[in-house]
Amino acid sequence: MLRNKEIQILLLVMCSISLAAMIVAFFISTSTFVLVSSVSILLITSCFIFTSWRYREIEKLSSYLRQITSGNYSLDLRDNHEGELSILKNDIYKVTLMLSEQSSLLQKDKIQLTDAISDISHQLKTPLTSMMVMSDLLSDAELPKEKRVEFTRNIRVQLERIEWLVSSLLKLSKIDAGTVQFKKDKIILQKLIHTSMQSVLIPIDIKEQTVSIEGEDTVSFIGDFNWTVEAIINIFKNCVEHTDEGGTITISFTENALFTEMIIADNGKGIPKEDLPYIFKRFYKGKNASEDSVGIGLAMAYSIIKSQNGDISVDSGKGKGTQFRIKFYKQVI
Repeated sequence: MLRNKEIQILLLVMCSISLAAMIVAFFISTSTFVLVSSVSILLITSCFIFTSWRYREIEKLSSYLRQITSGNYSLDLRDNHEGELSILKNDIYKVTLMLSEQSSLLQKDKIQLTDAISDISHQLKTPLTSMMVMSDLLSDAELPKEKRVEFTRNIRVQLERIEWLVSSLLKLSKIDAGTVQFKKDKIILQKLIHTSMQSVLIPIDIKEQTVSIEGEDTVSFIGDFNWTVEAIINIFKNCVEHTDEGGTITISFTENALFTEMIIADNGKGIPKEDLPYIFKRFYKGKNASEDSVGIGLAMAYSIIKSQNGDISVDSGKGKGTQFRIKFYKQVI
Protein backbone atom coordinates (compact mmCIF):
# COMPACT_ATOMS: atom_id res chain seq x y z
CA MET A 1 0.00 0.00 0.00
CA LEU A 2 2.94 2.32 0.72
CA ARG A 3 3.77 2.20 -2.99
CA ASN A 4 0.49 3.96 -3.69
CA LYS A 5 1.20 7.56 -4.72
CA GLU A 6 -1.91 8.87 -2.91
CA ILE A 7 -0.76 7.29 0.37
CA GLN A 8 2.76 8.65 -0.07
CA ILE A 9 1.44 12.20 -0.56
CA LEU A 10 -0.94 11.85 2.41
CA LEU A 11 1.83 10.63 4.73
CA LEU A 12 4.23 13.33 3.48
CA VAL A 13 1.69 16.10 4.17
CA MET A 14 0.76 14.75 7.63
CA CYS A 15 4.39 14.23 8.61
CA SER A 16 5.29 17.73 7.43
CA ILE A 17 2.47 19.29 9.45
CA SER A 18 3.35 17.19 12.52
CA LEU A 19 7.05 18.07 12.24
CA ALA A 20 6.23 21.78 12.01
CA ALA A 21 3.93 21.50 15.04
CA MET A 22 6.60 19.65 17.06
CA ILE A 23 9.26 22.28 16.24
CA VAL A 24 6.95 25.05 17.44
CA ALA A 25 6.07 23.02 20.57
CA PHE A 26 9.78 22.39 21.31
CA PHE A 27 10.38 26.12 21.67
CA ILE A 28 7.39 26.49 23.96
CA SER A 29 8.12 23.75 26.51
CA THR A 30 9.23 20.15 26.83
CA SER A 31 5.81 18.96 27.99
CA THR A 32 4.15 20.66 25.03
CA PHE A 33 6.63 19.00 22.68
CA VAL A 34 5.86 15.57 24.16
CA LEU A 35 2.10 16.16 23.97
CA VAL A 36 2.20 17.37 20.36
CA SER A 37 4.52 14.54 19.35
CA SER A 38 2.26 11.91 20.95
CA VAL A 39 -0.89 13.34 19.38
CA SER A 40 0.78 13.57 15.96
CA ILE A 41 1.96 9.96 16.10
CA LEU A 42 -1.50 8.78 17.20
CA LEU A 43 -3.22 10.76 14.42
CA ILE A 44 -0.83 9.52 11.72
CA THR A 45 -1.16 5.92 12.96
CA SER A 46 -4.97 6.12 13.14
CA CYS A 47 -5.19 7.67 9.68
CA PHE A 48 -2.86 5.01 8.29
CA ILE A 49 -4.90 2.16 9.85
CA PHE A 50 -8.20 3.64 8.64
CA THR A 51 -6.84 4.21 5.13
CA SER A 52 -5.51 0.64 5.05
CA TRP A 53 -8.95 -0.66 5.99
CA ARG A 54 -10.64 1.40 3.26
CA TYR A 55 -8.19 0.13 0.66
CA ARG A 56 -8.80 -3.46 1.76
CA GLU A 57 -12.55 -2.92 1.37
CA ILE A 58 -12.03 -1.39 -2.08
CA GLU A 59 -9.86 -4.36 -3.03
CA LYS A 60 -12.68 -6.69 -1.94
CA LEU A 61 -15.11 -4.75 -4.13
CA SER A 62 -12.68 -5.01 -7.04
CA SER A 63 -12.51 -8.76 -6.48
CA TYR A 64 -16.33 -8.94 -6.42
CA LEU A 65 -16.51 -6.99 -9.67
CA ARG A 66 -14.06 -9.36 -11.33
CA GLN A 67 -16.20 -12.31 -10.25
CA ILE A 68 -19.34 -10.59 -11.54
CA THR A 69 -17.59 -9.91 -14.85
CA SER A 70 -16.79 -13.62 -15.11
CA GLY A 71 -20.50 -14.43 -14.74
CA ASN A 72 -20.90 -15.10 -11.01
CA TYR A 73 -24.13 -13.26 -10.10
CA SER A 74 -24.72 -15.08 -6.80
CA LEU A 75 -22.69 -12.62 -4.69
CA ASP A 76 -24.61 -10.69 -2.05
CA LEU A 77 -22.87 -7.39 -1.21
CA ARG A 78 -25.74 -5.72 0.59
CA ASP A 79 -24.67 -3.61 3.56
CA ASN A 80 -27.12 -1.91 5.89
CA HIS A 81 -24.54 0.42 7.48
CA GLU A 82 -24.14 4.09 6.73
CA GLY A 83 -21.26 5.44 4.68
CA GLU A 84 -19.99 5.75 1.14
CA LEU A 85 -18.63 2.19 0.97
CA SER A 86 -21.97 0.77 2.10
CA ILE A 87 -23.79 2.80 -0.54
CA LEU A 88 -21.30 1.61 -3.15
CA LYS A 89 -21.82 -2.03 -2.09
CA ASN A 90 -25.60 -1.68 -2.37
CA ASP A 91 -25.29 -0.03 -5.78
CA ILE A 92 -23.03 -2.84 -7.00
CA TYR A 93 -25.54 -5.38 -5.70
CA LYS A 94 -28.35 -3.65 -7.62
CA VAL A 95 -26.25 -3.71 -10.80
CA THR A 96 -25.50 -7.40 -10.15
CA LEU A 97 -29.22 -8.17 -9.91
CA MET A 98 -29.89 -6.25 -13.12
CA LEU A 99 -27.11 -8.11 -14.95
CA SER A 100 -28.41 -11.42 -13.61
CA GLU A 101 -31.91 -10.66 -14.88
CA GLN A 102 -30.58 -9.58 -18.27
CA SER A 103 -28.48 -12.73 -18.49
CA SER A 104 -31.55 -14.86 -17.70
CA LEU A 105 -33.60 -13.00 -20.32
CA LEU A 106 -30.87 -13.44 -22.93
CA GLN A 107 -30.68 -17.15 -22.16
CA LYS A 108 -34.46 -17.39 -22.40
CA ASP A 109 -34.41 -15.51 -25.72
CA LYS A 110 -31.76 -17.91 -27.06
CA ILE A 111 -33.90 -20.90 -26.12
CA GLN A 112 -36.99 -19.31 -27.67
CA LEU A 113 -35.04 -18.46 -30.83
CA THR A 114 -33.75 -22.05 -31.08
CA ASP A 115 -37.24 -23.44 -30.57
CA ALA A 116 -38.72 -20.98 -33.07
CA ILE A 117 -36.16 -21.88 -35.73
CA SER A 118 -36.85 -25.56 -35.12
CA ASP A 119 -40.62 -25.03 -35.35
CA ILE A 120 -40.36 -22.89 -38.48
CA SER A 121 -38.10 -25.47 -40.11
CA HIS A 122 -40.61 -28.18 -39.30
CA GLN A 123 -43.55 -26.14 -40.61
CA LEU A 124 -41.80 -25.25 -43.89
CA LYS A 125 -40.39 -28.72 -44.51
CA THR A 126 -43.72 -30.35 -45.41
CA PRO A 127 -44.94 -27.83 -48.03
CA LEU A 128 -41.45 -27.47 -49.53
CA THR A 129 -41.08 -31.24 -49.87
CA SER A 130 -44.53 -31.46 -51.44
CA MET A 131 -43.71 -28.71 -53.96
CA MET A 132 -40.38 -30.32 -54.87
CA VAL A 133 -42.11 -33.63 -55.62
CA MET A 134 -44.82 -31.95 -57.70
CA SER A 135 -42.29 -29.81 -59.58
CA ASP A 136 -40.38 -32.98 -60.52
CA LEU A 137 -43.61 -34.53 -61.80
CA LEU A 138 -44.42 -31.39 -63.79
CA SER A 139 -41.14 -31.75 -65.65
CA ASP A 140 -42.48 -34.95 -67.22
CA ALA A 141 -43.50 -34.06 -70.78
CA GLU A 142 -46.00 -36.95 -70.90
CA LEU A 143 -47.89 -35.83 -67.78
CA PRO A 144 -51.64 -35.54 -68.52
CA LYS A 145 -53.07 -32.04 -68.67
CA GLU A 146 -55.47 -32.70 -65.80
CA LYS A 147 -52.63 -33.74 -63.50
CA ARG A 148 -50.54 -30.77 -64.59
CA VAL A 149 -53.39 -28.39 -63.66
CA GLU A 150 -53.90 -30.20 -60.33
CA PHE A 151 -50.20 -30.09 -59.38
CA THR A 152 -49.94 -26.43 -60.38
CA ARG A 153 -52.93 -25.59 -58.21
CA ASN A 154 -51.49 -27.55 -55.28
CA ILE A 155 -48.15 -25.76 -55.59
CA ARG A 156 -49.97 -22.41 -55.49
CA VAL A 157 -51.85 -23.48 -52.36
CA GLN A 158 -48.61 -24.49 -50.66
CA LEU A 159 -46.96 -21.20 -51.65
CA GLU A 160 -49.88 -19.25 -50.20
CA ARG A 161 -49.56 -21.28 -47.01
CA ILE A 162 -45.84 -20.50 -46.76
CA GLU A 163 -46.51 -16.81 -47.44
CA TRP A 164 -49.12 -16.70 -44.67
CA LEU A 165 -46.83 -18.53 -42.27
CA VAL A 166 -43.87 -16.23 -42.89
CA SER A 167 -46.09 -13.14 -42.66
CA SER A 168 -47.59 -14.33 -39.37
CA LEU A 169 -44.19 -15.15 -37.91
CA LEU A 170 -42.88 -11.70 -38.84
CA LYS A 171 -45.84 -10.09 -37.10
CA LEU A 172 -45.30 -12.22 -33.99
CA SER A 173 -41.59 -11.42 -34.00
CA LYS A 174 -42.31 -7.69 -34.11
CA ILE A 175 -44.73 -8.01 -31.18
CA ASP A 176 -42.27 -10.11 -29.16
CA ALA A 177 -39.47 -7.64 -29.84
CA GLY A 178 -41.64 -4.72 -28.71
CA THR A 179 -41.17 -2.86 -32.00
CA VAL A 180 -44.90 -2.60 -32.74
CA GLN A 181 -46.33 0.77 -31.79
CA PHE A 182 -49.96 0.02 -30.98
CA LYS A 183 -52.25 2.96 -31.57
CA LYS A 184 -54.57 4.17 -28.83
CA ASP A 185 -57.76 5.04 -30.67
CA LYS A 186 -61.34 4.68 -29.62
CA ILE A 187 -62.66 1.44 -31.16
CA ILE A 188 -66.39 0.74 -31.50
CA LEU A 189 -67.05 -2.97 -30.92
CA GLN A 190 -69.79 -3.15 -33.57
CA LYS A 191 -67.43 -1.87 -36.26
CA LEU A 192 -64.59 -4.11 -35.06
CA ILE A 193 -66.75 -7.24 -35.23
CA HIS A 194 -68.27 -6.50 -38.64
CA THR A 195 -64.85 -5.72 -40.12
CA SER A 196 -63.36 -8.91 -38.67
CA MET A 197 -66.20 -11.07 -39.94
CA GLN A 198 -65.59 -10.13 -43.58
CA SER A 199 -62.76 -12.67 -43.74
CA VAL A 200 -64.95 -15.58 -42.60
CA LEU A 201 -68.26 -14.81 -44.32
CA ILE A 202 -67.63 -17.28 -47.17
CA PRO A 203 -66.84 -20.32 -44.94
CA ILE A 204 -69.77 -19.37 -42.69
CA ASP A 205 -72.04 -19.29 -45.73
CA ILE A 206 -70.68 -22.60 -47.07
CA LYS A 207 -71.25 -24.33 -43.72
CA GLU A 208 -74.64 -22.60 -43.31
CA GLN A 209 -73.75 -21.40 -39.85
CA THR A 210 -75.71 -18.79 -37.91
CA VAL A 211 -74.03 -15.76 -36.32
CA SER A 212 -75.70 -13.87 -33.49
CA ILE A 213 -74.38 -10.47 -32.32
CA GLU A 214 -75.57 -8.83 -29.09
CA GLY A 215 -74.40 -5.53 -27.64
CA GLU A 216 -75.02 -1.80 -27.61
CA ASP A 217 -73.68 0.43 -30.36
CA THR A 218 -71.83 2.65 -27.88
CA VAL A 219 -69.60 -0.06 -26.38
CA SER A 220 -65.94 0.75 -27.07
CA PHE A 221 -62.37 0.47 -25.81
CA ILE A 222 -58.99 2.10 -26.44
CA GLY A 223 -56.66 0.17 -28.76
CA ASP A 224 -55.27 -0.39 -32.25
CA PHE A 225 -58.07 -1.15 -34.71
CA ASN A 226 -56.09 -3.01 -37.41
CA TRP A 227 -54.09 -5.18 -35.03
CA THR A 228 -57.19 -6.04 -32.99
CA VAL A 229 -59.01 -7.02 -36.21
CA GLU A 230 -56.10 -9.39 -36.90
CA ALA A 231 -56.60 -11.00 -33.47
CA ILE A 232 -60.39 -11.32 -33.74
CA ILE A 233 -60.17 -12.81 -37.26
CA ASN A 234 -58.02 -15.64 -35.93
CA ILE A 235 -60.52 -16.35 -33.16
CA PHE A 236 -63.43 -16.30 -35.66
CA LYS A 237 -61.54 -18.71 -37.95
CA ASN A 238 -61.05 -21.10 -35.05
CA CYS A 239 -64.76 -20.99 -34.17
CA VAL A 240 -65.90 -21.47 -37.79
CA GLU A 241 -63.45 -24.31 -38.37
CA HIS A 242 -64.51 -26.28 -35.28
CA THR A 243 -68.25 -25.71 -35.61
CA ASP A 244 -70.27 -28.20 -37.65
CA GLU A 245 -72.57 -27.30 -40.54
CA GLY A 246 -75.66 -25.49 -39.34
CA GLY A 247 -73.95 -24.54 -36.08
CA THR A 248 -74.22 -21.27 -34.20
CA ILE A 249 -71.62 -18.64 -33.31
CA THR A 250 -72.63 -16.09 -30.68
CA ILE A 251 -70.88 -12.76 -30.13
CA SER A 252 -71.76 -10.51 -27.21
CA PHE A 253 -70.07 -7.48 -25.71
CA THR A 254 -70.54 -5.22 -22.69
CA GLU A 255 -68.73 -2.35 -20.99
CA ASN A 256 -68.30 -1.28 -17.38
CA ALA A 257 -66.07 1.07 -15.38
CA LEU A 258 -63.16 -1.39 -15.31
CA PHE A 259 -63.09 -3.07 -18.71
CA THR A 260 -64.79 -3.77 -22.02
CA GLU A 261 -65.62 -7.45 -22.47
CA MET A 262 -66.34 -9.44 -25.61
CA ILE A 263 -67.45 -13.07 -25.60
CA ILE A 264 -67.18 -15.21 -28.74
CA ALA A 265 -68.83 -18.62 -28.34
CA ASP A 266 -69.71 -21.54 -30.60
CA ASN A 267 -71.55 -24.83 -30.19
CA GLY A 268 -68.93 -26.85 -32.01
CA LYS A 269 -66.71 -29.80 -31.13
CA GLY A 270 -65.08 -28.08 -28.19
CA ILE A 271 -61.51 -28.35 -26.97
CA PRO A 272 -60.39 -31.38 -24.93
CA LYS A 273 -59.51 -30.55 -21.33
CA GLU A 274 -55.88 -31.61 -21.76
CA ASP A 275 -55.43 -29.15 -24.67
CA LEU A 276 -56.84 -26.07 -22.92
CA PRO A 277 -53.62 -24.95 -21.13
CA TYR A 278 -51.69 -24.94 -24.42
CA ILE A 279 -54.04 -23.54 -27.07
CA PHE A 280 -52.36 -20.10 -27.00
CA LYS A 281 -48.90 -21.64 -27.27
CA ARG A 282 -47.15 -21.08 -30.58
CA PHE A 283 -47.27 -24.05 -33.01
CA TYR A 284 -49.38 -26.10 -30.63
CA LYS A 285 -51.92 -28.30 -32.43
CA GLY A 286 -54.72 -29.83 -30.40
CA LYS A 287 -56.36 -33.18 -30.99
CA ASN A 288 -59.21 -31.60 -32.97
CA ALA A 289 -56.94 -29.45 -35.15
CA SER A 290 -57.20 -29.87 -38.90
CA GLU A 291 -54.34 -31.23 -40.97
CA ASP A 292 -53.66 -27.79 -42.48
CA SER A 293 -53.52 -26.12 -39.07
CA VAL A 294 -50.19 -24.55 -38.15
CA GLY A 295 -51.04 -23.59 -34.59
CA ILE A 296 -50.16 -19.93 -34.82
CA GLY A 297 -53.48 -18.07 -35.17
CA LEU A 298 -54.54 -18.18 -31.51
CA ALA A 299 -50.97 -17.49 -30.39
CA MET A 300 -51.02 -14.29 -32.45
CA ALA A 301 -54.42 -13.29 -31.09
CA TYR A 302 -53.13 -13.82 -27.55
CA SER A 303 -50.00 -11.68 -28.13
CA ILE A 304 -51.97 -8.84 -29.76
CA ILE A 305 -54.60 -8.69 -27.02
CA LYS A 306 -52.06 -8.94 -24.20
CA SER A 307 -50.01 -6.12 -25.75
CA GLN A 308 -53.01 -3.79 -25.54
CA ASN A 309 -53.72 -3.99 -21.83
CA GLY A 310 -56.08 -6.89 -22.46
CA ASP A 311 -56.66 -10.46 -21.40
CA ILE A 312 -58.10 -13.53 -23.11
CA SER A 313 -59.31 -16.79 -21.59
CA VAL A 314 -61.10 -19.84 -22.94
CA ASP A 315 -63.74 -22.11 -21.49
CA SER A 316 -64.50 -25.32 -23.34
CA GLY A 317 -65.11 -29.02 -23.13
CA LYS A 318 -65.27 -31.85 -25.61
CA GLY A 319 -68.66 -31.68 -27.37
CA LYS A 320 -69.70 -28.60 -25.35
CA GLY A 321 -68.53 -25.84 -27.66
CA THR A 322 -65.94 -23.16 -26.96
CA GLN A 323 -66.19 -19.73 -25.38
CA PHE A 324 -63.46 -17.07 -25.76
CA ARG A 325 -63.69 -14.28 -23.20
CA ILE A 326 -61.74 -11.12 -24.12
CA LYS A 327 -61.28 -8.15 -21.80
CA PHE A 328 -59.73 -4.77 -22.59
CA TYR A 329 -59.05 -2.93 -19.35
CA LYS A 330 -59.55 0.79 -18.97
CA GLN A 331 -56.48 3.01 -18.91
CA VAL A 332 -55.70 4.31 -15.45
CA ILE A 333 -54.72 8.01 -15.36
